[in-house]
Parts: sequence; structure tokens; C-alpha cells
Amino acid sequence: MYKNLFNVNPFFPMQYINNFKEYMEKGFNILNTDINNPDEISKKLNENFKNIFLDKRLKDYYSKIYSDIFKSFFDDYNEFSEYLVDVFQRYILFVDTLRKRANIMLEHYEKGMPPLIHFKYEEVMDARGFETPANYILLKIIPPEGVKINPDKRPIMIFDPRAGHGPGIGAFKRDSEAGIAMQEGHQCYLVGFFPEPCKGQTLDDVGNALLTFIDVMHDLHPDNPPVIYANCQAGWMVTMIAASKPELTGPVVINGTPISYWAGRDMVNPMRVAGGLTGGVWSNMFLSDIGNGKFDGAWLVLNFEMLNPANTFWKKEFSVFHNVDKEAARYLEFERWWTGFYSFNEEEIVAIVNNLFIGNKLEKGEMLDPSGNVIDLRKIKEPLIIFASEGDNISPPEQGLQWICEVYKSTEDLKKHGQRIIYLIHPNIGHLGIFVSGKVANREHRAIMENIEKIRELSPGLYQMKIVAETGEKEPEKNQFEVEFIEREIQDIKLDYEKEDFEYVKFISKANKYFYENYVRPFVKPFVTEQSAEILKWLHPDRFFRVIYSDRLNPWMKFFEYASAYVNENRIAPDDKSFFKISEKKFSNNIETFLDSYRELRDNYSEWLFKSLYMNKDAKTDKE
Repeated sequence: MYKNLFNVNPFFPMQYINNFKEYMEKGFNILNTDINNPDEISKKLNENFKNIFLDKRLKDYYSKIYSDIFKSFFDDYNEFSEYLVDVFQRYILFVDTLRKRANIMLEHYEKGMPPLIHFKYEEVMDARGFETPANYILLKIIPPEGVKINPDKRPIMIFDPRAGHGPGIGAFKRDSEAGIAMQEGHQCYLVGFFPEPCKGQTLDDVGNALLTFIDVMHDLHPDNPPVIYANCQAGWMVTMIAASKPELTGPVVINGTPISYWAGRDMVNPMRVAGGLTGGVWSNMFLSDIGNGKFDGAWLVLNFEMLNPANTFWKKEFSVFHNVDKEAARYLEFERWWTGFYSFNEEEIVAIVNNLFIGNKLEKGEMLDPSGNVIDLRKIKEPLIIFASEGDNISPPEQGLQWICEVYKSTEDLKKHGQRIIYLIHPNIGHLGIFVSGKVANREHRAIMENIEKIRELSPGLYQMKIVAETGEKEPEKNQFEVEFIEREIQDIKLDYEKEDFEYVKFISKANKYFYENYVRPFVKPFVTEQSAEILKWLHPDRFFRVIYSDRLNPWMKFFEYASAYVNENRIAPDDKSFFKISEKKFSNNIETFLDSYRELRDNYSEWLFKSLYMNKDAKTDKE
């Protein structure tokens, strides 16, 4: 109906106009005749006028139009009614998916949130039993049936990020970093961690635990120092280890890792100004206080989610609703990991924010290792491979590369120190996609692992790695990608930005920290108990608005379990190319566009506000 109504005009069709002209001409001819009887003329004119509407050609025309309209109406009515049934059924299945997500989340918590690893594994070492304990664990991943490990190849140690979520993202599925490593013949290990930190655990305790794990790898594989493969937050940890103990590691690969925390482009990387807009580290101290000394990792996750409100508040769930028959299983698998939130001690999170995000001390050569020695990134001897993406708005390429320009005076200086730095830039994948995407694992990560030994043979210098083509080989022992290493100059990656603005943030952060410790904390801590911290933990929006869908907490949700079983038995799914399903998707795209526009406006305002507050300040900055 909606199609025909736009294509025809039932009131003034061309056929009607043509007939009207024809009969008007006949009327003029009657008036021009020699008939003297007015009654006769009137009779003939009336007859002619009636014929305009009674003409068979016009009757046939209208008959065709309205038969098409009514036929189309009933066809479209059937299509629309099917769509309404489909929407109702998808709604039932979608809400039931949210119910399952909540139940899975609670079950995962009750089990202690173990690492979500696709492969079987066995424990090698638990750092909770160390003299200075830490909540880290070293696991050996057992190769799946049919995968052969080459003992002559270096083992690969995957370090998962401790940034709010749990471990396992590097071995989350078959086509993951661990899966590709084993396909390439490498024995694979994973460094994971437990949900709660040990009592009194500090960042130095974590560093000592990771050093011990790497040292143990030399006992397990004495002839092949391990390849260190680190994601996000774990990247800067292993970079510090490679600089403080260069003799322990083999090649180091860091994926989506920030080293230069202040670097970035205006109006593109808003997260770098967040510390200045919140007033520095005091907010982390406050959140740790209301958590009874522990910082809830859910706050970090919420921070990440707010970077992309279109995905967080609409796209992710709409994608499940729109295609619930195919997307629900994938969504539940990912949400099992995404909804497992891990904690930090206050000492850890304050040290991370103060020294790195606010202080930028690693790039500036002011960071100390557990022994109290300055960490000098120029001491790294094995090749350092940096994998970043232009689509990453959490750890953009500038934050992964700018430190090279600050640490080395020139390309010649880099070569003089015997360093080999290789960087690979993806054009558009997001932050999580760097570690999670099966396509990225099968392409970029495989290409890196295939060329580890070739990279070690490169002369000192700065190189850009590019994947040129696929070789067509399918056997794991043969390279599947043809790559090239293009020598670059430090000036090729240098970015000019206002460092002075961030120096002033350090001063503000220190002042706010002093004020909070002396004038606010004494009024906060007396009201905090273990019970209040646990209540606030479960009232966090990232937990609360998920668990309320559980039928264990909300008995009304049990209805959707039975209703979804009935719907699955009587599923009516219209064609994805139907007018209404396409319109639904277009409507969703409009909402996404609106939320993206809001994000751009918010990010631009944040940049403007940061510059208004901190640019060209003459106040004394912290020079400690």
C-alpha cells in the first residue's frame, strides 16, 4: 500500500485529464451546432458530461488502481503484522538474554571469577604465596588436540591487562593471541590475576611477582628467553621490566599500550585530559575510601564505556535485539568477561594515576623500579614491537610512540643505544579489537609472531612494519603473510603538543591530594565499613543495572524464561530485507548519529575547558 499510494494519484489521474479534454471539445462542438432547441442542447451537454465519468476507459483505469491499492494494502498488512509478531518475539528473547547475562554474571562471581580461557590450562606459580604477596598467577596453556608445539621456538608469555576486567582476553577464543601462538608452534603461557588484591599489595609487589615469573621461564626454557606479549595496561608494566632487567626478556610486544600519557591530538583523544578535569588523583582516593581501602575496577570500566555513549547506551544492545537469533550467544560469551570487575588496593591505583597518567614519569625517566633504581627505557636491548590503531581512542598511536621522540634525541641516538623499535598501525580497529578480534589475531598478531626472529636480525633503528600481502600458505610452519620493514626517522612520528598544560595539572593534583587527605578524608572514613563498601559495590551502575534482570533477584524475570521457550518453538522471523526491518535499522542509525554528535560536542567541550583552565598558566608547577 505504502508503495502504490506514492506512485499514483487516484483523484487527478492523467487518464481523467485526457478524457476531460476530449469531452470538453465535444461540448464546444455541440454549442457550435445549428440546433435551435435549447432543451436539446442542454440534454446533449448533460449526456456528454456524464460520459466523462462513465467512460469505460476511465472505469478500467480506476478499477486497476484500486484493485492494486487494496491488494497492496492486504499484502503490506500481512507483512506489517508479521513484523509486529517478530518485534514482540524478539523483545521476549532479548529480555531473556539480559536475564541469562545477569545469572551468568552472578554465577561467575560465586565461582571466584576464574580466568576465562578458551583452552585448558595448568598452574605454574601463584604469587600469593610469595614473601611479598601479589594476586598474580602464571598459567601454562595446554595446546588443543592436533596442535603441535615446536620446542625450538621461543615460548610466548601473554600478559593480560589489569584495568578493571579479569584475565583471559589474550586466550578468550580459538582465534586469539594464545591460539595463534600455539598454531605457530610456540608454547604459550598466560599471566593472570585474582579478583581481589592481597592485603597491603603495592605496585612494586606486582613488579617483583612478574619478574619472578619471567625468571621461572628461564628454568623451564633455558635456551629460549620468552617473547613478552602484553596488552594495554600490562604493556607498560613489562616495558619497565624490560628496561630494568633487560637480560631476562626476549622480544617485547606491546599492544594498545600507552607510554606517553599526555600525548594525543586535540578534539580526538579526550581521555588524556580527564585527569585535569577531575582535579587529579584525589577522586581515586575518595573511591578507594568508600570501598574500604579498595578501588573498584568497575569505575575504570564505566570510564571506558562513557567514551562511546552510542555503543554503550544503544548500539551494543540494539544489535542483539535486531538480530537476537544469531547475536545472543556471542553477546553472552563476551559479557561474561566484560561484567567481571576486579579491584585494586588504594596504593596501587594512586601510584598508577599519580606516576603515569598525571606525572608521565615513565617517559620522562623519573619512574623507579622495585629496587629504587630509575627506569631508563634506553636500556631495553631486545626488539620492542608496538602495535597500535588509529581507531583506538583509549590508547591512541601517539601515546604508544611519542615517548621515542622524548627518550632519544635523534634516530642516530636510538641506533647508538642498539635499539630496534618496530611499530605496526591498524587503520581503524578499536581498543578492545586489538586484543579480541579474531580477524586481527589471524592477520596482525600472526604476522608479528611469524617474523619474531626476522625482527631480531634487523639492524638498530626505527622501523614501520607493513603487511604487504598474503602468501597463500595454509601450513602453520610457513609464513602466511609477506611483510616489509620500512626504516623511519624519529621526526616521522613526532607530535607537537602543549606539555606545559599537563605540568600544571600535576600541581593542581598535588594540591587537591593534600586538601583531600587533611580536610575531607577524616570525615569520610569513619562512616565506611566492610558492609557499606559491599553495598556500594553492588549499587555501582555497571553491576546494579545488570543484576536486576536476574530471576534470582527479580522473580518476575522467570516469566521470560518460559516465554522465550514458547517463542523459540513458534518463531516467526520476517525477511531481513523487509521494509519494516530496514526502517528499524535506519531508525537505530539515527539514534547512533545523535549520540555520536553528543559525544563529539562533549569531547570538544572537554578539550576547550581543559585549555581554558590550564593553558598558559603562570602559576608555579610541581618540579619534584
